[in-house]
Amino acid sequence: MEQLPTSPGERPGEPNGSQESAYTATATISEQGIVTEWSEDARRLLGYMPSEVVGLSAAHLLAEGAADAARRIAPGQERWSGTVALKHRDGRRLEVGLLAHRWTSTGGSAKWFVVSAVAGGHPAPWEEPLNEWAFAQSPCFLAVFDEDLRLVRANAGMERTLSLTEAEVRGLRLPEIAPDPVSDETERRMRVVLETGEPQHLDAFIRPAGGGTEHGWSTSLAPLRDADGRVRAVCLAAHDRTGIEVERQQLFVPNVTGARIGTTMDIARTAQELADAAVPRLADFACIDLLDPPPREETSSGPVAGPVTVRRTAVRSVLEGSAESRVAVGDTAVYPPLSPPVECLAAGRGVAYGTADPAVARWVIDDPGATWVSESGTHSLMMVPLRTGDVTLGLAVYGRHQRRESFHPEDLWLAEELTTRAAVSILNARRFTREHTTTMTLQRSLLPQTLPHQTALEIASRYLPAGTEAGVGGDWFDVIPLSGARVALVVGDVVGHGIRAAATMGRLRTAVRTLADVDLPPDELLTHLDDLIIHLAADEADRDAAGGIGTTCLYVVYDPVTRRCTVGRAGHPPPAVVSPEGSVYLLDVPAGPPLGLGGLPFETVEVELPEGSILALYTDGLLQVRDHDIDDALDSMFAALSRPATTLDTVCDRVLTAMLTHPPEDDVALLVARTQALHADRVVVWDLSSDPSVVGDARRYTTEQLTAWGLEEASFVTELLVSELVTNAIRYGEPPVQLRLIHEDSTLICEVSDASSTAPHMRRARIFDEGGRGLLLVAQLAQRWGTRHGSVGKTIWAEQSLVGF
Repeated sequence: MEQLPTSPGERPGEPNGSQESAYTATATISEQGIVTEWSEDARRLLGYMPSEVVGLSAAHLLAEGAADAARRIAPGQERWSGTVALKHRDGRRLEVGLLAHRWTSTGGSAKWFVVSAVAGGHPAPWEEPLNEWAFAQSPCFLAVFDEDLRLVRANAGMERTLSLTEAEVRGLRLPEIAPDPVSDETERRMRVVLETGEPQHLDAFIRPAGGGTEHGWSTSLAPLRDADGRVRAVCLAAHDRTGIEVERQQLFVPNVTGARIGTTMDIARTAQELADAAVPRLADFACIDLLDPPPREETSSGPVAGPVTVRRTAVRSVLEGSAESRVAVGDTAVYPPLSPPVECLAAGRGVAYGTADPAVARWVIDDPGATWVSESGTHSLMMVPLRTGDVTLGLAVYGRHQRRESFHPEDLWLAEELTTRAAVSILNARRFTREHTTTMTLQRSLLPQTLPHQTALEIASRYLPAGTEAGVGGDWFDVIPLSGARVALVVGDVVGHGIRAAATMGRLRTAVRTLADVDLPPDELLTHLDDLIIHLAADEADRDAAGGIGTTCLYVVYDPVTRRCTVGRAGHPPPAVVSPEGSVYLLDVPAGPPLGLGGLPFETVEVELPEGSILALYTDGLLQVRDHDIDDALDSMFAALSRPATTLDTVCDRVLTAMLTHPPEDDVALLVARTQALHADRVVVWDLSSDPSVVGDARRYTTEQLTAWGLEEASFVTELLVSELVTNAIRYGEPPVQLRLIHEDSTLICEVSDASSTAPHMRRARIFDEGGRGLLLVAQLAQRWGTRHGSVGKTIWAEQSLVGF
């Protein structure tokens, strides 16, 4: 295998003195070789936008002569590293060091997570002495991480443990070197060291690369300070506690730790994995009890003195049916005060007991749930708290009744290691669940709860959050009524997952509604959103996590009077159109750049859609299915859309059923609309001269038309509105002047247009002023009113509700 270069991010032709900060370019590639995720830093490295590479074969990124890179990976290989020649967007050939991890989901699908560390500018003046301090002062396996928690240096012992050279991993963060919940917890502790200057300690399991056994490591994290006392880095010192001095322990380690713990973010499953790892290899019986209610992570667990309530979460026994347990999984139990379980939780460390111990005998008598100890013939017990950091999560109880030998100290050590590993995974699962729940609640509050009533479009929608551990994303959709009976449809996708993505989505949705209220055309609206993303990024201290750079958006405006549809998109998939005859096609709309890049134009197209056409707007999560490429996904969507359906809800269900054979790996938003038209009998237009005398004619035309529509009761208010708007257009506007009335089902719209671009302003008239009250009167009489600008001139509009007439 080829080795990574010493400076993997150094680009040919760039000066070594560049002051650009270090970063990690990341991408995800499916088993079929398709790029499924593309980070902003990957764009910085190779110049390609996500929309240009996501969904394409990764082979397109290889430079000429490097097509055999994928063949270097042996079948079943879980990790690969080496130097690959890649092709920059501008045509340059870059020799890039890559580290790739193969990830397999719980559903069985696999993908490759590829990272490349890109070096920054000149090293800080204290980096060289820092390395010497660390390696001169510590006697154990060492790794030094800088203030960004990127690896600066590792000694030979750590290289042997990871089976990676220092050059291959320098510049990467610990979770990027060894993706594992233990790495996440270790990095969190390193941040504590940087922020507080206080050392941290944790015990963890590490499986050396290529090895079949997991070793227990005692890890210390110490701050490294410069001459001024400032914490400059973190030194990770790890001692292998597995050892070779106890033959019995050597026999147990490969058997007990062979089972994986913490494979999912499910708390109950992690607890069961702990029990399964211990039985029958270490114990004949195991039960895992978690504190009920769970402790608050942000506060340290205090002394345990009184009775302790727990919930039985997992049980495993060598006897069929777990006959020892008197408490069923899912039920609660109470440990009496001063009982061995309570004493163990109070001490915060594992304890081994013989059942002849007086404390155990008293516990069996006082606690009906402990009678299994005597009834099953259990002769040896171990109790180990599930504890990580300062947080105690519960208790693991192990027993032996089939094997004659009692638990030895090495058994207790191994049980503590297993239980600690499970505690880390359970705590991570609780954090994930809490954040996921918070994000889901926030997202639901930001998405439209009901779609607004309007007559231009019949609408149905679906929203499915991601079914993976990545968390909820920032996809959104909206339906916004506009003036003149028009309607705007919006679908967007904020990059990333979690609370930040959901919050950014809420900001953008609010901005879109605000910009839509002033009737901006799609290209101008997208330009304003682009500026907003740039401002959000500038306000964030961490630019890589800021504001949603790379967000996509599709904005559609439909006019039922002209049956014309105006569409603009920013890096988003184009809408699909189903004609009334059943043919399906993608609307040809210029792609436009994703939001947040700045300085690039957005274009729009305008098409006429026959009444009864169906528009399908969606996010890319609908097309990024596991077992199909993009062309197959589009074919499946087209087939589902082309089938006749009586309702749009049926259309949505058919599309999701056809496309999503597995829980989606990204959020999916789907918005389906069927176009309707306002025919000539609902719309009337008059061209007016600029003579003030025409105001009376406009009132007469209005009265006659309302009579024809059977709306005589609305005549008085409508005449006043028409009189004021036409008078203002003649007095302050420019010819030609046009009056239009639109009769929707429950709304009457009055519009007056002129060729002037000057917008009217409502002001407060003084007592003796002869004018200045017209727009105030319009605002009082109309349900809504406003101004929209066209390519030439403007239109003042006012809406009245016809409910009650």
